[in-house]
Amino acid sequence: MKVTTKPIILIPARLAATRFPNKPLAPVHGEPMITHVWKRAVEAGIGPVIVAAGDQKIVDVICRAGGKALLTDPGLPSGSDRIHAALCEYDPDVKYDVVINVQGDLPTIDTKAIQACLLPLENEQVDIATIGAIIKRKAEFSDPNVVKVIASIPRGKKIGRCLYFTRATAPAGDGPLIHHIGLYAYRRAALEKFVSLPSGVLEERETLEQLRALEAGLRIDIALVDTVPIGVDTPSDLSRAANILQP
Repeated sequence: MKVTTKPIILIPARLAATRFPNKPLAPVHGEPMITHVWKRAVEAGIGPVIVAAGDQKIVDVICRAGGKALLTDPGLPSGSDRIHAALCEYDPDVKYDVVINVQGDLPTIDTKAIQACLLPLENEQVDIATIGAIIKRKAEFSDPNVVKVIASIPRGKKIGRCLYFTRATAPAGDGPLIHHIGLYAYRRAALEKFVSLPSGVLEERETLEQLRALEAGLRIDIALVDTVPIGVDTPSDLSRAANILQP
């Protein structure tokens, strides 16, 4: 059954990253990285785009670009908590029932990938939707920084149910491995439940926040996309992203 939704995009961003301080403001072709992410989200044409900022400087650069940003508590423990805080401030009357979390360090994200994240929610039994891509480089099979999703996707289809997420090489046997892309579309009730939950046992073991949702019984489905965006964690990642985003 196709379910009608009214989505909003929220982008969490803060300056206090340990590996790359002030990362959202790092310049890419004359514009802060967070501005590039905001532009990709707007170009997706899904709904309002709000940057959930942990710092006033981020609010300022988005406002100068013509966007909307809300200042949230810099001490919030995660991006999920940050977007939830911004959502409650921006939409206290609950006009939007689906919340898309676009990470603030994905300046090369394809707008079609953002749109694809909504597809699994056409099934009303799905609580959270996400995206992934088939791994093509063998070096990534055993790379713990490449998170794999174990999903039941019928042959010839591009949407299926997520059973587990892991940093290990999995599943075993013949067949593709799927690189998980950390972009989520939450039903609003699922986001509210998720941020109220304590950390999960498997979440702490794998250091993967999405396992908290699975441990709590929330259903996550995945849509396959063609490309994996560069997640910017270091200055060298930023240089790679800049090469892709050549004006």
